[in-house]
Amino acid sequence: MTVGLTYDLRSEWLKEGYSELETAEFDREETVAAVESALRKEGLHTERIGNYRGLIAALSAGKRWDLVFNFCEGMYGLGREALVPALLDAYRIPYTFSDAVVLAVSLHKGLTKHVVRDAGVPTPDFAVVESAADIDHVNLRYPLFAKPIAEGTGKGITSESRIGSVEELRRICESLLDAYHQPVLVEEYLPGREFTSAVIGTGAEARVVGTMEIIPLSTADANAYTYMNKEYCDDRVRYELARGPEAEACERLALNAWKALGARDAGRVDIRMDAGGNPSFIEANPLAGLHPVHSDLPIICTMVGITFQDLIGAIVVSARKRAGL
Repeated sequence: MTVGLTYDLRSEWLKEGYSELETAEFDREETVAAVESALRKEGLHTERIGNYRGLIAALSAGKRWDLVFNFCEGMYGLGREALVPALLDAYRIPYTFSDAVVLAVSLHKGLTKHVVRDAGVPTPDFAVVESAADIDHVNLRYPLFAKPIAEGTGKGITSESRIGSVEELRRICESLLDAYHQPVLVEEYLPGREFTSAVIGTGAEARVVGTMEIIPLSTADANAYTYMNKEYCDDRVRYELARGPEAEACERLALNAWKALGARDAGRVDIRMDAGGNPSFIEANPLAGLHPVHSDLPIICTMVGITFQDLIGAIVVSARKRAGL
């Protein structure tokens, strides 16, 4: 069985002149190598395809694969994560992780919250600011929290993302609109502890394998799991496996959100507690990072005794079962 690998290699985009921030979600060579090695240990033949450009060229040349292991983030647009799955669907080639619809909805944090809220999953009240004119129509309880609507890795999130006044709201929203050229999600701020739950599987077979608490240290940016806190996590945060009633509440919420979105194979759901200690949905990551040491999904799996090899194997098993392979 031949498995193609689609991914965005950070070094390739950096060579083209893109910045560290613009490529923050992309993978390093060591991640691609680790995934490829794990696939080969599963007895699979692998072929590296690369990003969407490599995929388009290969498809045009007549190349096909039995399965594509897709962890390509994409560079442009609100639907950038959906591009590779959409191309593979057009050629009827099965692939790992969620389809184009799920990845597009999940990347747009406003659409995601509509879906999970309609499914009964608690999430903070929110507004979408598409232009400076929309700021005057935000009718939410302060304090608020603002972030770009379609970024990951904490991009656009700083200690100033917590907003206490109309003046701050205008300043932060206008700054994000100008910097990221996309709408801003504004939601009521949750002051409690932060967690992320790892999910493996699809539909009725999906299960939460563990939940990790993200504990800021004294050196961390305040108020949020910011881009800088993530980038320098060794010095700014501590990760602990969550246990007991709080973990169970988070995991029920995560599984409900995962199923409501129709996410597949593996990923994460981010959760934060409100002032009363009740968990609320923050966002979903159905295309989670796969660095075996530094990415949250493998970290949680390691905490509960699931090796990186086992994680990759479980993702492939789920995808093959869906595809009838």
